[in-house]
Amino acid sequence: MNRTSFMPPERPWTSSRRVLFTDFDGVLRRGQAYRTQNGIVSSHPSIQLFEFAHILAEAIAPYPELELVLSTSWVKALGFDRARDSLPLPLLRQRVKGATYHSRFYDRFAWNQIPRGEQIRRYVERHHLVKWLAIDDRDDGFDDAQSHLVHCDENLGLGDATTQQILTRSLKAEFGRR
Repeated sequence: MNRTSFMPPERPWTSSRRVLFTDFDGVLRRGQAYRTQNGIVSSHPSIQLFEFAHILAEAIAPYPELELVLSTSWVKALGFDRARDSLPLPLLRQRVKGATYHSRFYDRFAWNQIPRGEQIRRYVERHHLVKWLAIDDRDDGFDDAQSHLVHCDENLGLGDATTQQILTRSLKAEFGRR
């Protein structure tokens, strides 16, 4: 995998933060989920909402400084706190430090139509990030930042062994081992 870094335009400073942008549907679970009167439900009764959360937790364990930023539509649907608190593992919830969506954004009503990669790249630029990676089943809008994306098959998510290997290699390439 080519690991050339997407660098935001020249800034007077850069952030030392290390960030993994994390989607939920198609990543931490297979398929999609839907909001109902009874809360968020899986698109199929046999699929647990966060069936692969433990895989993500294991993959990021060697990187204690790594922060998670939610890049999921759950934030817009539920709000940041409820989306974060939906994660089943305290280890993951504790690492969540933000989200790409915020209700104060001028374009919040059109947010779901903005390509996912553009949503993430806006956060990267706004926070002057240099070290970052995204894991998502969407690859739209990443453009020259494709090397920062671990792309999941929506129907397999992190349950796919090849995707798990790519994630492990990408984490090591972007964040190194301590």
